[in-house]
Amino acid sequence: MYSPEQENISTTASTKVPVKYGELIVLGYNGSLPNGDRGRRKSRFSLCKRPKANGVKPSTVHIACSPQAAKAISNKDQHSISYTLSRAQTVVVEYTQDSNTDMYQIGRSTESPIDFVVTDTVAGSQSNADTQSVQSTISRFACRIMCQRTPPYTARIFAAGFDSSKNIFLGEKAAKWKTSDGQMDGLTTNGVLVMHPRNGFTQDSKPGVWREISVCGSVFTLRETRSAQQRGKMVDTENQELVDGSLIDLCGATLLWRTAEGLSRTPTLKHLEALRQEINAARPQCPVGFNTLAFPSMRRKDTPDEKQPWVYLQCGHVHGYHNWGNHREEREGRQRECPMCRAKGPYVPLWLGCEAGFYVDAAPPTHAFNPCGHVCSEKTAAFWSQIPLPHGTHTFHAACPFCAQQLTGEQGFVRLIFQGPLD
Repeated sequence: MYSPEQENISTTASTKVPVKYGELIVLGYNGSLPNGDRGRRKSRFSLCKRPKANGVKPSTVHIACSPQAAKAISNKDQHSISYTLSRAQTVVVEYTQDSNTDMYQIGRSTESPIDFVVTDTVAGSQSNADTQSVQSTISRFACRIMCQRTPPYTARIFAAGFDSSKNIFLGEKAAKWKTSDGQMDGLTTNGVLVMHPRNGFTQDSKPGVWREISVCGSVFTLRETRSAQQRGKMVDTENQELVDGSLIDLCGATLLWRTAEGLSRTPTLKHLEALRQEINAARPQCPVGFNTLAFPSMRRKDTPDEKQPWVYLQCGHVHGYHNWGNHREEREGRQRECPMCRAKGPYVPLWLGCEAGFYVDAAPPTHAFNPCGHVCSEKTAAFWSQIPLPHGTHTFHAACPFCAQQLTGEQGFVRLIFQGPLD
């Protein structure tokens, strides 16, 4: 279902199984894009070993170029990064082929150098139409990931990607500087932020610290605002290597990096489907209508049906849909009073979280995010409820990984209380 494009993969001779470096999963989607995954635009992208290495590494530095000379160098049939210092001066760094790495590029552009096309995530959107009117803040060529072609297949991230002319241009206004070893470096307009969780991507995971990654892969503290020209402080003790569970924010979409090893320990869709059937086999009942409730199949994850479980998010009591206590003033405020315990709060349908890559364990789905009603394991809910995700240009908040809605309530999630069958 999530197989990469055939031309992007290299197989080991003995097994014919693609060597997978890892996967990027876009936060805010429950297993696929609203209108389905198409080509390079999807909710999940596999990075596999290429038949031939396409990585690049810096080589010649041309200092004090005139704009004309810079253009001539950039027009060569090789990769380069141009740093415009003033109208009269540009530094161009030429890049040469690196047979030890594979390069993958991510961005909003649909041009051929982009391997994974990412557009702005709109919280809770059900279709692509919901996202069309948004002015995008994601760069056309946002970032690139270099994967080592030999074990342990280390993946490293860099801000900015090469365009169709194999160039990266940092204009006069972009933050840029000369490094201590005489090289150049810089930041992109809205930046590429990365956060590595502490204790890996496990049930013991804790949030790490958000950092900014430069064009050459150095690590910095965050700027005052997303596009400020003054860079943060360099963090010498950290590097740009991605680990299982690293989060990459492109200012409009956040990606989760899962290593091949990490994914091998993650529940599969088959496992989640078995858990769904287990819940339904217990025949939970609505305590008001006494009708049996059932989570719909994973394919039908957007349209509520008559057996759909609903929850009062204030207390966690699970019911079928009913109009009990549905007073006009409550309807207008979306507040409902639970018939079991009289707690007042939102009343929403429950949806199983179908993106297995977001789960930190394989425990049963017993908790729901507030206010969207996406259901997952307790440890998974606890993990995402404490992760501050970038929002806009200078705020952070926790959000549901399955729909990107900002979490509310004391914890951001609630334990579900099901009533078993009366017989």
